[in-house]
Amino acid sequence: MSSDQPQCEQLTSWGGLRHLLTLEGLPRDMLVDLMDRAEAYLRAAGEPPARDDALVGRTVANLFFEPSTRTRASFELAAKRMNADVLNLDVNTSSRKKGESILDTIYTLQAMQVDVFVVRDASAGVPALIASEVQPHVSVLNAGEATVSHPTQGLLDLMTIRHHKTDFARLAVAIVGDIAHSRVARSAAQGLHTMGTRDLRLVAPPGLEPDPACYPGARITNDLNAGLAGADVVMTLRIQNERLREHETLIDAAEYHRQYGITRERLLRAKPDAIVMHPGPMNRGVEIASDVADGPQSVITEQVTNGLAMRMALLATVIETRQQR
Repeated sequence: MSSDQPQCEQLTSWGGLRHLLTLEGLPRDMLVDLMDRAEAYLRAAGEPPARDDALVGRTVANLFFEPSTRTRASFELAAKRMNADVLNLDVNTSSRKKGESILDTIYTLQAMQVDVFVVRDASAGVPALIASEVQPHVSVLNAGEATVSHPTQGLLDLMTIRHHKTDFARLAVAIVGDIAHSRVARSAAQGLHTMGTRDLRLVAPPGLEPDPACYPGARITNDLNAGLAGADVVMTLRIQNERLREHETLIDAAEYHRQYGITRERLLRAKPDAIVMHPGPMNRGVEIASDVADGPQSVITEQVTNGLAMRMALLATVIETRQQR
């Protein structure tokens, strides 16, 4: 977050989680506790989903000013399965499209006794701005912020990795794709750093490399073969064409797949038990081949399952923090 953006403390004075704006700076024990808590909400396929009354009488407003499928659906299901009242708002139906400021929207909904705002926005700093203005009993959860942060995705990715690889410190993790515009990569790197991962490789096509200052200790390369060599975890990213259009640049899909797509042949350079991840939505035949996405090393659908459980854990945690005031 740049120095001219609003600053807001995520933790209470006693260390409870009030807001989730970024994974940067959160203590390792808190990340572990959230993963442990989310595990309790997992159920085997075919079983009824986990439900409880942790949010009974509370209201969760999902404010998505940028398109979303997985994140929005999982937050909505998470809140409903915990017996919250849920309001879904997107830019196409909101007064913000008519010119109302985002803070006026927040003040209006806060007057309706909303307890948690889940916010996705294409502009950097919006979740923190909202968090700096809400009443003391209200929490804000960042559901995706420009190219800056996607902390709930980072947490579900950590949880998924932990299911398969128990020692973060020994992991070699390769993140492949449009790193420069990826909030997913940013949050994953922050979480992995906190968990002790020392070997993080960021593989990007020329021109899509990230600012090294945002990824201290990571190895940044254009060489996919070198990035995949001996990797325990391979996370491939979607090309952010909607952001590249702002700079009048587009990536040719066929050429990208030829040079940077994760195929079965390329995956052989990673360790035999490497897992393959993708935050979605996938462009099959571009960043990942279908036989990899659906193959035995893929944990992509598991990421989705873990995302719902993690968002339930987060909602329960911030409501508990409110009750501890």
